[in-house]
Parts: sequence; C-alpha cells; structure tokens
Amino acid sequence: MSFTIKRIIRNYDLYLLLLPTLAYFIIFHYVPMYGVQIAFKNFNPIKGIMGSPWVGFDNFERFFQSYQLGTIIKNTLGISIFELLVAFPAPVLLALMINQLTNERFKRLVQTVTYAPHFISTVVVVGIVYLLLSPKTGAVNSLLGVFNIEPIFFMGSADWFKTVFVFSGIWQNIGWGTIIYLAALTSVNPEYHEAAVVDGATKLQRVFHIDIPAILPTVIIMLIMNMGHMMSVGFEKVYLMQNQLNIDSSETIQTYVYKAGLVQAQYSYSSAIGLFNTVINFILLISVNQIAKSLKQTSLW
Repeated sequence: MSFTIKRIIRNYDLYLLLLPTLAYFIIFHYVPMYGVQIAFKNFNPIKGIMGSPWVGFDNFERFFQSYQLGTIIKNTLGISIFELLVAFPAPVLLALMINQLTNERFKRLVQTVTYAPHFISTVVVVGIVYLLLSPKTGAVNSLLGVFNIEPIFFMGSADWFKTVFVFSGIWQNIGWGTIIYLAALTSVNPEYHEAAVVDGATKLQRVFHIDIPAILPTVIIMLIMNMGHMMSVGFEKVYLMQNQLNIDSSETIQTYVYKAGLVQAQYSYSSAIGLFNTVINFILLISVNQIAKSLKQTSLW
C-alpha cells in the first residue's frame, strides 16, 4: 500500500471534513459546466441541450458585431480600472493606519465602525446612496447648497455613475478588506519596530521600511485574485443603480447578459457573452500571476 493511501486512511477524519466542500464545488461549479455548450448552439428549451442545433461561433460573432459592444466593454473596464486604482489600495492604507493606533479601545471602535457596512444588504446600501444624493433632500446636495453650488442629480448623471459606484463600494467594504492585511501585520516582529525607534526612525519611516514590506506578499496575492475578475464588476449593485439617465455609463457585461439571457430569453447568446467574459478573466489571472512570478514576487502557483 502506497504512502499516500496510508496517510489518507490514517487521517480519514480530516478528509471527511473536506468532503462537503469538495461535493459543493463538484455539484455547483463543475457539473454545471456541461451547460456551457449552449453558447455554441441555438438552444431550445423544448429540445434540450443535446437536441438543440449546433451553430459554432455564431453567437460570439453576433456579440462582436453588436453596436453595444464598445460601450459595454468600455463601461466594464472603466469601472474595474477605477476600482483597481482607488478601491484596491484603500483597505491597505486603512490597515496601516489602524495598525499605528496605540489606544486599543479606540482601535476596536474604528474597526467595528468600518466593518459594519459590509454586513448591510446591497439593496439597502443603494437605497442609502439614493437618499444621500437626492437633489432635493439629500445631505450631500444640502451641503453643496451651503457653498451656493447648484444641486447635482448624481444618480441621473452618466458622468457621476462610476464615481458614486466605486466610492460607495469603498465605504461598504473597506473595513472588511482590512482584516487580511491586519492579520499579516500581526506577524511583524515587534523587535523590528523597537530597533527602528532606537535608531531614531519616525512612524512614517517604520511604515515604509517594516510594515509595507511585511504585507507586500499579501497585497500581491490579493491583486492577482482581483485581476481574476477584472471583467466582472458585479451585477446586483450596478443593476440597482442603473436607470435610463445613466445607462450610457452603467451598462456592463453582467447587466447586458441578464437582459439578453433572462429578460429576452436569448440563452445561447447570453451564454456566449458570459463564456467570453470568463475566458478574458482567466487569461488576465494567468498573465498577472506569471508576471509576478517572473519578477520573483509572491504568486498563486
């Protein structure tokens, strides 16, 4: 009996704990991949997947020739890049600042206050955003009125959509995002800071030369994982914030797939778009991981 089999038998209880997770991924993630083939067919629910006629890349060609292609790709990439430049560094900066707090009571208060919005439903968050940005009764426009600035209809402006979407997301998720970075900072040996203080280093110098190098591998891993869904900005929040006035900036791949697939019942067409989106995300994930590996940085594999 091989060593591997003996080890599995000896630790069978641990593998039993792993079994539900494996079953979940197999049933809900791998088995449904069988249905991906409808992207290459003219799917008819009555005929089923096997009975529907094969059309090859016709659905993909239709999407690439769509007049909405440029707008959809531009909006999806625009929001993703904006989030990458603004929302991704925010938890890192907050974690570094929280780590510098010496008053433990105040530190816990800050953590609790910043974590709390993460547990609020997306529907509620969008409702709060609408209330705060209302051109008539919103707190933001009331504040602008103090400075004699005309009210701005933020939710009805295509120019403001990306900004509102990204910054409301930062407010909701920045605290939750700091958890992993704070955990990484706890691994820093306090003796490093003590030695730096003895050498006359300021707090800012200690952050740059001790804290940031300590969490850099974690930051790189999180960046690689973020690049893995660069083309997936999420559906629910975008759809809830979307209206006919901001549609030029808010129509993304996810909302377009929903409208084409579920609203208009174009199952094959929407599946082709979703598959295209997944392939692009996969290529980005592999590419960024390979770049990090070639630069001798931390990588996923």
